[in-house]
Amino acid sequence: MPEVTQADIGRLHEKLKKEAESSGYHLNSDVEFTRQLLQGLLTNEKRYGYCSCPCRLASGNRDDDLDIICPCDYRDPDLTDHGTCYCSLYVSSAVLRGEKKAASVPEHRPPAAERKAPKKSARAAGISSLPLPVWRCKVCGYLCARDHPPELCPICKAKKDRFERFI
Repeated sequence: MPEVTQADIGRLHEKLKKEAESSGYHLNSDVEFTRQLLQGLLTNEKRYGYCSCPCRLASGNRDDDLDIICPCDYRDPDLTDHGTCYCSLYVSSAVLRGEKKAASVPEHRPPAAERKAPKKSARAAGISSLPLPVWRCKVCGYLCARDHPPELCPICKAKKDRFERFI
């Protein structure tokens, strides 16, 4: 497996910082800590073919790990409840400004058996039929009505496979 270089980490840092800031998110201001997390993301990308969270155990099966591909599905609720995501790569404005102290974030990822259990669809819950399916970004909650999910979420930049059919 090719080694992750400092140049690779620097490029990813600049890319994620630009994407985060343009979408209302913030990267952790501790640059050395953040670069270590980015090294973990890049190592996982080389190992598995996708940037799974470096603070969680990935299975190596993309479908099983979709919820922990960075930015993970738990980022937004963790930022709201705790001021940082699980690995502290992303922080809230209050943490960035020093108004709130970053603290430990409990794991919200359900056990594998729960993640694989079929979910009750919105249609089965009694929502009427619409002319187009509605797709939901599992990372940020963005909704769109179209035949297929977008290639990239316009809000958080998550890829197409991070969308689920909502209705």
